[in-house]
Amino acid sequence: MEKSRKKFADIIDKAMVTANAMNRDELLFSYKGILYPVTFCSPEVFRAMESLEVRSDDIILAGYPKSGTNWVGQILSDLVAIFEKKTQNKESSVNDEELEEFPYLEIGDTGKYERMNKLPSPRVIFTHLLPENLPKSIFKNKAKILLLIRNPKDVATSFYHFSNGMSPLPSYETWDDFFIAFMTKKMPWGCYFEYLSEWNKYADDENVMTITYEELKKNPVLGVENIAAFLGISLTEKELQSVVERSSFQSMKKNAQKTHGAFGNVLFRKEVTG
Repeated sequence: MEKSRKKFADIIDKAMVTANAMNRDELLFSYKGILYPVTFCSPEVFRAMESLEVRSDDIILAGYPKSGTNWVGQILSDLVAIFEKKTQNKESSVNDEELEEFPYLEIGDTGKYERMNKLPSPRVIFTHLLPENLPKSIFKNKAKILLLIRNPKDVATSFYHFSNGMSPLPSYETWDDFFIAFMTKKMPWGCYFEYLSEWNKYADDENVMTITYEELKKNPVLGVENIAAFLGISLTEKELQSVVERSSFQSMKKNAQKTHGAFGNVLFRKEVTG
């Protein structure tokens, strides 16, 4: 996964440079009542995204910002690599092709979704979006959805430090200023509590698996086993340990500059709960 994140790092680095020259009140725009960073998203991209035809064997990782999507995304990408090697007797095409398309569905250019149609299955797609703002084909075709949730106190704390370290997001002079924004629906990607409420409507669907950041951190071996079982991927003990080790905080932080560019220094700040 590390070698394939050049496009990821390039987009992040470019967004940070652009945002450095912008005023704070220029950093966010509103689309359908929700705020998004202008250096990552655009109304044109959101409209183009509606045309994406999601496949039944796609894997969707849904999580609010700072819930652990980059961490769990590493796990999913490794599991898909193992699946492809087992079923097609070849090294994963994910590393060479899929992750060269920015993995977050809502970030990119208007031509992204046409390019995605040419990518091989299974595709791993990340998103911070509410379910009603996703392409309808995700639910029509019953793509596998891994719903990741995290303790809101930890989400808020992590988001506060993240915002103050990422130029594309508004910074806050004090925790109180941030907390008011967090509790009054003024955050990029919307309100965390509304996010949980809307996604909870799909939690019992057979193609949806809910996992918490806390349970995965407490027992990553069991967590990876459960995710693999949900995806229908059988693992040897060696493969299981490899996935767990590659997705560890220490391993991902070590490769952060290469995989995430300047974003990595802010992203992998701590790995704590509570």
